[in-house]
Amino acid sequence: MTHKVLISDPLAEAGVKLLQQAGLHVDMQTGLSQDRLLAIIAGYDALIIRSGTKVTADVIRAAKNLKVIARAGVGVDNIDVAAATEAGIIVANAPTGNVAAAAEHTIALLFALARNVAAAHLSMTQGLWDRKAFMGVEVANKTLGLIGLGRVAGHVCRRAVGLGMKVLAFDPYVSPEYAHHMGAELVPLDDLLAQSDFISLHLPLNEQTRHFVNDEVLAKMKTGARLINTSRGGVIDEQALITALASGQLAGAALDVFSQEPLPKESPLRSHPNVVLTPHIGGSTTEAQYQVALDAATQVIDVLHDRPARYAINAPLIPSTDIEFISPFIQLVEKMGRFLTQFQPMQVERMELTVHGPLAEYNIKILQAAALRGLLATVVEERVNVVNADIIARRRGIIVSEYRQRHHHERYENMITLSVRSGEQSVSVKGSVLHGEPYIVAVADRWVEFHPQGHYLVSWHQDKPGVIGALGTLLGQNDINIAFMHVGRLSPRGVAIIVLKTDEPIPSSLLPEINMVLGDRFEAKLITL
Repeated sequence: MTHKVLISDPLAEAGVKLLQQAGLHVDMQTGLSQDRLLAIIAGYDALIIRSGTKVTADVIRAAKNLKVIARAGVGVDNIDVAAATEAGIIVANAPTGNVAAAAEHTIALLFALARNVAAAHLSMTQGLWDRKAFMGVEVANKTLGLIGLGRVAGHVCRRAVGLGMKVLAFDPYVSPEYAHHMGAELVPLDDLLAQSDFISLHLPLNEQTRHFVNDEVLAKMKTGARLINTSRGGVIDEQALITALASGQLAGAALDVFSQEPLPKESPLRSHPNVVLTPHIGGSTTEAQYQVALDAATQVIDVLHDRPARYAINAPLIPSTDIEFISPFIQLVEKMGRFLTQFQPMQVERMELTVHGPLAEYNIKILQAAALRGLLATVVEERVNVVNADIIARRRGIIVSEYRQRHHHERYENMITLSVRSGEQSVSVKGSVLHGEPYIVAVADRWVEFHPQGHYLVSWHQDKPGVIGALGTLLGQNDINIAFMHVGRLSPRGVAIIVLKTDEPIPSSLLPEINMVLGDRFEAKLITL
């Protein structure tokens, strides 16, 4: 079945073509009302937006088939990420595509403020020539304060240093060494506010940062400072900003983003002589729009093909350099979970994941989520994926543990053991990636090795002459072709395990005869992977 993608905000043609080339059905419907979006969203597997579309909890509840929401840009404050996570919908953004564009726009606004560019231009268009009215200040040897030192701020920092500015930064989530590498000095917020001639905001919008710049913060700024915001409008209390401008506490402000967008026509910011305004165009360059469209489209394609999204907001983040290595292990542990659920069904109380080898050096949080998905996807009503697997496990009282053995296992360079327990009952399966493909290599400590794809008969049996031959004869008589068979045992003539793959599914009606061949104490399981 062809997946359907809704694009509800303008997107560069390169992203649309990439989706179509991947065989996806693409509908571009921009300017949708909330009611219209609610009415049609159930028919789509993916949604691509920019800043215009509001993906509320109501939209997410209506999106019965939605698997991924991709934001062609950085901010996701127009998406109810918590509701999406609860629903098992991956939310991804494109945080790198417009970094250079946003940084350059910040520098453009800095110069516009310093040299009164916008007001001087307006004066000229009115036929005036008033040089004295537009006395500016130089940026060289001035101090720029960066509140937030993420990707965009890092680019701003390097450009500002190149302009001869001293750069201070406040960010509780970075180290002094990181700031120094960028060319900035990490300082407390109050010091930055008191010393900076220009202050540029680089903050996400959340409950902690909403109205971060308020009356109190503005009062602590150096008198005559200039404020720039290209991040999110809601981080500034706009009424407090207008008051600070009126009092002279601030000499000016340059804003690309606003609490309400579009900015209302009656906003006093529109007519203030010391304010420079642009209509949220920080990422609006040809190059940036091309790249964020490709980034959003690529992640939609990846998610719809069961691959991890590179910039997922609400799923364990995999560094781009690790994706190729980690991806087969994600597939592996999900298959291992699906195998255990079918091989020995139980009300899981505890899941343990043990990783051997170099894989143990990586962040294996996503492997836990994939294993939980494999265990739970067929036994719970909710959609389960790497986004909400932890939430569902907690609801069901499942204790999740992980263990790391950084030395190689004696048989495999990298090996994963997945164990599940319920009371005194437990079972485990081991897996590895061989030649880039996932393999289950042991079941309940009996070594077998098979690629988990297709139809299987798996059972314990007494290791004695005649059992395997009789089983093969029975399947042959029923026109069931055996693809391969593996037998794992701890000792000769003990209890062994048989893993048998068939080209056709074995009908469940044949199980009583199969169980007779295997012996009264044993019950075969039909497993599909």
